[in-house]
Amino acid sequence: MIRLFTLLVYVWMFTPIIAVIILSFNPQQFGSFPMEGFSFKWFVKLSHNSTILDAFKNSLVLGSCTAVLSTAFGVPAAMAFIRYEFRGKQFLNTLLIAPIMIPEVVLGVALLLFIRWLQQPKSFALLLIGHVVLTLPYVLLIVQARLVGIKKEYEEAALSLGANPFQTFKEITFPLLAPAIFAGMLFSFTISFDDVTATLFWATAQNQTVPVKIFGMLRNSVSPEINALGTVMIILTVSTPFLAGYLSRRFASGK
Repeated sequence: MIRLFTLLVYVWMFTPIIAVIILSFNPQQFGSFPMEGFSFKWFVKLSHNSTILDAFKNSLVLGSCTAVLSTAFGVPAAMAFIRYEFRGKQFLNTLLIAPIMIPEVVLGVALLLFIRWLQQPKSFALLLIGHVVLTLPYVLLIVQARLVGIKKEYEEAALSLGANPFQTFKEITFPLLAPAIFAGMLFSFTISFDDVTATLFWATAQNQTVPVKIFGMLRNSVSPEINALGTVMIILTVSTPFLAGYLSRRFASGK
């Protein structure tokens, strides 16, 4: 019964996704089964939609900037929390991880109200700050988990042999930590690229991302272009974690 229930859960989860992928190749305007042929027309039409292409570009730029900043802040913070003792460490660690436990609607409204209180308009900078806040906890947790498994004796041995702290980090810590850093960066990109709930509060007309654009298109009608766009999004968001796992194993094996 447990196996049957598990199978039904997976069917319930993945059937809509499979239906979107199949219908994206439907040559007809309205989706129906069985399909009357196979066509890439909606992907071609999607590639000529300048609005979608602009949103896709915004998502790629935003996701890349978010991944870089979250990693740049997350790695030093994780090392400080694991390797050093200082007053307020647990409080700061909890504060930085807290966004992962807060509903995105609450976080989106809170940041928007804070920006309005500062009398600042919505902009790409606000969008980037919000996404960094959303993704930073994931980088922290991944890097901290890896750091716990790296013995401090390796770094102490390098220091005792004459290496300075920067050389120790470059030659010892970073190679051992690289799989977690890369995984955290790719997960940050994926989360930023996929987010719609909080982004709805922060995006402007000029800085709309692909998920926000899909949400706006669905309010008017269900166009076959949405199925094609959904297929592209599914491929990207599924392949990125797989790529992260593969590269992490490659880094860990030293190949």
